[in-house]
Amino acid sequence: MVTTLLAIMVIFLFLGFPMMIPLILAPLVVVLFFFPNVDPIFMVQQMMEGISSYVLLAVPLFIFAADIMSTGKTSKRLLDFVGAFVGHLRGGYAITTAAACTLFGSISGSTQATVVAIGKPMRERLLKVGYKDSSAIALIINASDIALLIPPSIGMIIYALISGTSVGELFIAGIGPGLLIFLFFAIYAYIHAKIFNIPLAEKTTWNARFKLTGKALFPLGFPVIIVGGIYTGIFTPTEAAGISVLYAIILEVLIFRSIKITQIPSIALSTGLVTSAVFVLVAGGQAFAWVIQFARIPQLITDAFLGGDPSAVYVLVIVAIFFFIGCMFVDPIVVILILTPIFYPAAMQAGVDPVHLGVVITFQAALGSATPPFGVDIFTASAVFNKSYLDVIRGTPPYIVMLLIVSILVIMFEEISLFYRFL
Repeated sequence: MVTTLLAIMVIFLFLGFPMMIPLILAPLVVVLFFFPNVDPIFMVQQMMEGISSYVLLAVPLFIFAADIMSTGKTSKRLLDFVGAFVGHLRGGYAITTAAACTLFGSISGSTQATVVAIGKPMRERLLKVGYKDSSAIALIINASDIALLIPPSIGMIIYALISGTSVGELFIAGIGPGLLIFLFFAIYAYIHAKIFNIPLAEKTTWNARFKLTGKALFPLGFPVIIVGGIYTGIFTPTEAAGISVLYAIILEVLIFRSIKITQIPSIALSTGLVTSAVFVLVAGGQAFAWVIQFARIPQLITDAFLGGDPSAVYVLVIVAIFFFIGCMFVDPIVVILILTPIFYPAAMQAGVDPVHLGVVITFQAALGSATPPFGVDIFTASAVFNKSYLDVIRGTPPYIVMLLIVSILVIMFEEISLFYRFL
């Protein structure tokens, strides 16, 4: 049965079908042939149950807010603001890119949206000051991974849906690892620029810095509203998503006047297309998860890899390996949907904090998003920059090594994720 499940997935993916087709078809075929007593309509009920959670309302709302700001001037204002303060430093443009990806990640929650919004303008700037194209693209796609950790993370919302963990706690817990990644990338940018003698940019005057800071105040207010509002209990993550849409519209339509109110419906249509794909994956993932649980596959896997009385760290290492490998081949949302129900019970039994587990899982999803052979950000960058697959991945090894180091630190020291509990 397991062989049939995997064979259908592999064959249909190899034939070029979108992920949603084998994700839905594989469990349906298994139910028809191996569980004849189960009514196939039950699978439809499972799919509907998968997308019925109130928590999922946050996904289209955050995507909508990000789409509005991507269309407007938010990303440019963030880039200009960060560049004004660090652009003149050794490796300043690379540091600006990493910082801008971090800030925009706190708006979009999506690695692919960050690649598009920050990647297009920053790639041109990096090339002008002497960076190789492969280095510039590698920085962009790996720095964009921070978007999956910095709130509002779509990956964390999906994990919370499956595990029942607090979305608000997950959002706050992702800040520490996200900033740690940025610190590693900033240090590497400085060393890389010094070794390859990347020219320094002209230093911005304080007068210009004050002006650019003023222009960036409203975009910088976005993460403050989300994190601050959730942390203080003023509103829930789903309510924060609704407020983010209102804030984005006020910002881009009324204050910046970068888009017209008549453009909102077309932006909403674009958001709807992306959201529909996400929800189909979530629905299919619920059906897939039910089948593997009904077939006791989680017990087989945990007995094989987590038999006995494993420590919390050992469980997290096994979880990290499975999720990292999975996200190298499949969309991170799908991997989270399929593997979380398998490893979550064993992790809880080993005493792993559910919030810390969510951060580790989301971290691996972020890491796998930019890792060959099939990291989703690689193909996004290939399409956006019109570059070949090999050109895109050529500069990624140093960033993958850094992300692996940070991943180990996050696993070993849960305080990096759970810092807010000590405040």
